[in-house]
Amino acid sequence: MFLLAAVALAAPGADSGSAKRKIQLIRQDRVPSGTKVTLSHDELNAYVRGEVAAVAPAGVRDTRVVLGINRVTGYAYVDFPRLRQAQGKPMGRLLAWLVGGERPIRVDAHILSARGKAMVNIERLEISGIVLSGATLDWLIRNFLWSYYPEAKVGKQFELAHRIDRLEIDPAEVRVVIGR
Repeated sequence: MFLLAAVALAAPGADSGSAKRKIQLIRQDRVPSGTKVTLSHDELNAYVRGEVAAVAPAGVRDTRVVLGINRVTGYAYVDFPRLRQAQGKPMGRLLAWLVGGERPIRVDAHILSARGKAMVNIERLEISGIVLSGATLDWLIRNFLWSYYPEAKVGKQFELAHRIDRLEIDPAEVRVVIGR
C-alpha cells in the first residue's frame, strides 16, 4: 500500500469514501481471489489526500498525484522542518536552514509489481526547481530518507500484503489485483 500512502490528492468527498471502502475490504481480506479492485485517479487522489492530512497535518499541503503507465508523479508543497517538528523529531539546525520554508516538490516514481511483490523506484526528485536524479538522488535516499524513515521501501523489493498479486497502473486508474 506504499503507493497509496506515498503520494497525494484531489477534492475530498464521495471519491474519498469510495476509496476508503475499497481499501478497507482489501485490508480485511474480504476480496475474492482473481478480483481487480479499481481506484480511479480521483478516488486515489482523494484517499491519499486524507491519509497525508492524517499523518502529516502540518508541513504538507496541496498534494496531488498524476498516474502514468506503471508510474506515479506526486506533487506537494512541503515545509520539511515544520513537518519534522510536528512528528516530534526536529531537524538539525544546519539542515533546517538549508531546506527551511515551504518548498514545491515533485517526485517521479516507477512502480514494478508481480507475484505478490513490488518495488518503488524514485527516478527524479525536484525541490524548488532543483532536479535530483541518478547518483545524487541515490545518495539522498540513503542518507536522508532512510535515516529519517527507515521503514521506507524505496528501491527495495517488498511483499504486498492482503493477497495482493500486483498493481496495474495507467493514467486513469490503479487496479489492485487480488491473487491466491
